[in-house]
Amino acid sequence: MMQELKSAFGKKFITISIDTENRWIRTNWVGYLTHDNIKAGALAYMKAVRESGFSCVLNDTREVLGSWDHSLDWVVNEWASQAAAAGIRNFALITSPESFAESTASNFHANNKAFEVRVFADRTSAEAWLRQHSLSKKSNQQ
Repeated sequence: MMQELKSAFGKKFITISIDTENRWIRTNWVGYLTHDNIKAGALAYMKAVRESGFSCVLNDTREVLGSWDHSLDWVVNEWASQAAAAGIRNFALITSPESFAESTASNFHANNKAFEVRVFADRTSAEAWLRQHSLSKKSNQQ
């Protein structure tokens, strides 16, 4: 299943998919993000986590332009606890080094206490870390 959310101007700002093989939710954020975009996207993939029963998220922000500092307070103080209650335990955040989005990602990593967050500069490392958590849960459930 894949879901795309678009802005009021019809531009895609996030793609959300369920990766059943790896047992995680995969997101890809794109472009300039408004507070409303971030809120809608974060709530949408939180719902996907709840419905899938998976506890891991691969959150790719490498295509984000600009900072998302305007939403950091909401993400840390409201969304994170809701996301943990929905089942998120491990969150791999991929970002481009030395970008404005990376600065916000680092702040999120430093301030979030609701679940484990790791920040990565590449998909391969993020996936390897996340697999340790997602696939071990699968073998524990069998």
